[in-house]
Amino acid sequence: MIIEIDFNSDEAIYIQLRNQIIMGIATSEIQEGESLPSVRQLAETVGINMHTVNKAYTVLKQEGYIQLDRRKGAVIALDVNKIEAVEKMRAQLRILLARGLCKDISRVEVHEMVDEIYDEMIGG
Repeated sequence: MIIEIDFNSDEAIYIQLRNQIIMGIATSEIQEGESLPSVRQLAETVGINMHTVNKAYTVLKQEGYIQLDRRKGAVIALDVNKIEAVEKMRAQLRILLARGLCKDISRVEVHEMVDEIYDEMIGG
């Protein structure tokens, strides 16, 4: 999996890193049980501070995407609490949809975008 950081983005680097790892899991680039690079390795590879990688890993652990093991490091381990995941997604979607409504993006356009993105992720 290739991590690309946009140092000019308004989005925090640890969030960019977190999001790219989640995308890697969603698109099956990385699988359940696979180890992520060590904090030091990933920091050196991407050219960022180790504390930034550590923060991203901590957030991924809190959100139920990885487990941190002293011997194996960060390992993809999905905590599947669907009810909680649906509620979090609903809250995030509510904000995204409100932003879209403010910019006059129609229901049809939203549905088309969701279908297109979903198909891209599952390779359909």
